[in-house]
Amino acid sequence: MGDLSEVPDIRLVQNTYFPKYSVTMDWSVRDDGTLDDTQALATAIVVALGTNAMASVDHELPDPNSTDRQGWWGDMDCAEIWGAWPIGSLLWLEKRTKITPPEALEGSTLGRVKNHIYQAIQPFVDNRICSTYSVEVWRQDVQQIDALIQVYRGPQLAIELRYQLLWDELQSATQG
Repeated sequence: MGDLSEVPDIRLVQNTYFPKYSVTMDWSVRDDGTLDDTQALATAIVVALGTNAMASVDHELPDPNSTDRQGWWGDMDCAEIWGAWPIGSLLWLEKRTKITPPEALEGSTLGRVKNHIYQAIQPFVDNRICSTYSVEVWRQDVQQIDALIQVYRGPQLAIELRYQLLWDELQSATQG
């Protein structure tokens, strides 16, 4: 991720138009036609959450017939090459899971989602880009988990992001 005190080239915005299942990003353009270069921290957090981190060999993959552990090739040796850390989250591992309660054998889906978000954001604290953050997750309905992420710089709230994590059945139900 490098030094976020520099102005980024672009601003990514989350496309939240229903019924799209996946999170997509787009260039944000100002009224004068130039790229919007504001919100560097928010953009970096969105990239961290929206990029698939590489799963370890111990993780159960969503597709039992696949060996693709995802990840981004730019993460290889990123610390040695450009002083950064691997980006991304493991939220993609939950793609085909059921939303389960804490007492389920496999554990709470909400707990796993919250943990994946924590792991993706913690490097921002470790590298002093932000001071702290909070994550709340809750089940919105049968097929949706929502997350509220608040990131602080010192005592001030720097950004607040809201995510809706939808499960596969919703997409197939709206396309039928």
